[in-house]
Amino acid sequence: MTQATDLLNRLITRAKHEGATDADAISIASTSIGVQVRNGKSEELERSESRIVGLRVFLDKRSAIVSTTDLNADNIDRLAQQALAMAKVLPEDRFAGLAPISNTSNIDQDLIQQLDLEDSYEPSVMEMLEKAQQAESAALAVKGVTNSIGGSCSYGKSEVILVNSHGFLGSYARTSHSISACVLAGDGTAMQRDYDYHTAVHHTDLEDAALIGRRAGEKVVTKLNPSKPKTGVFPVVFDPRVANSILSHLASALNGAVVARGTSFLKDHMGDLIFPEAITIIDQPFIHRGLGSCPFDGEGLIPEAIKLVDQGKISNWVLDARSARQLGLKSNGHATRGSSSPPSPSTTNLFIQPGTITPDALMNDIKEGIYITEMLGSSVNIVTGDYSRGASGFMIRDGKIAEPIMEFTLASNLKEMFAQLSVANDLEFRHATNSPTLRINNMSIAGS
Repeated sequence: MTQATDLLNRLITRAKHEGATDADAISIASTSIGVQVRNGKSEELERSESRIVGLRVFLDKRSAIVSTTDLNADNIDRLAQQALAMAKVLPEDRFAGLAPISNTSNIDQDLIQQLDLEDSYEPSVMEMLEKAQQAESAALAVKGVTNSIGGSCSYGKSEVILVNSHGFLGSYARTSHSISACVLAGDGTAMQRDYDYHTAVHHTDLEDAALIGRRAGEKVVTKLNPSKPKTGVFPVVFDPRVANSILSHLASALNGAVVARGTSFLKDHMGDLIFPEAITIIDQPFIHRGLGSCPFDGEGLIPEAIKLVDQGKISNWVLDARSARQLGLKSNGHATRGSSSPPSPSTTNLFIQPGTITPDALMNDIKEGIYITEMLGSSVNIVTGDYSRGASGFMIRDGKIAEPIMEFTLASNLKEMFAQLSVANDLEFRHATNSPTLRINNMSIAGS
């Protein structure tokens, strides 16, 4: 990374020489490999490598961002000139600027080692093809599976370096390994599709390919011969693979930029009891091998572990430096950015603390309800909290999962949904946003 760091420092120096008040520069190098097989035959093999550099300059309260993949010295000098020329003609933004110097620190290498986000192992193409085939074969072996959309395996690595004119320098690398299978059951208009996958930072943490494939096959055959539920108001239980979408909607409403614009239905509810008191929702950037973990944010700040919801009450916004200034607060280090876009607030490893009862116990008293396994489309209004999404899943009858259902719509308001939320004990960290099984006591169902 030394050469890339030198290049970024040159960019900062050149930008200051051209008249920039402040500047930061980021380098993102990416490698990705992906393979797919279908019906036992290789169907796709892709490998890509890239490095892109982005420069953000400030001219007092004006700012501009430019990026390039042309890393020769002459182009780097022109990049700084172009950025300053753009900044001069753009309007002022009184909230613009780097993160405060007092909050900026060079990154402790011990923290990067503790997070363990880089796997030194890069799988061979043959190994990846074998895993993709194992996943597909296991799925096709499930009785009732009739065809395959494909088994796939992928590997990725990214290296991030960030430098700014306050003296910050930080770098880290991240890897990811993934296996998936997607198959069909049934024929003609009765055909159903389902999938399963797993992603991990280290290949040794990946689930067995055959297990992933078998789950995909078992899921799809349970969806055969679905009906449409009747229209009405029912208790609804969300499977973990879709329950995390509820947390994503919350994160959108607590995004500092959205709150500062006044376009969040929760903008006036800091400190208010919105969830039941048993609910606590946390964003934790320092989970070992976490898919959303990071040693520093997109502005060079050490991210804070924050409780977005503490015992039912809204307790934090997700903030970057700009949104924090707008709200008269201090950034909690949750900025994310690309090479050609400004920082914006985002969560890292977001999760809801699990409850104390099993998923079976959570639905045990439901005489008739809905169990959701898949969401289709989205119409969620963060300004009002109105919620409407297509879904499929299963009926719950006398506390047990029963026949498959599809082609219906869930509708409610997020504030009403949050107030009714109850939580099972089956939290697993499989994504950047994670949730155990969730229950909402009353939602409108538009079916037959």
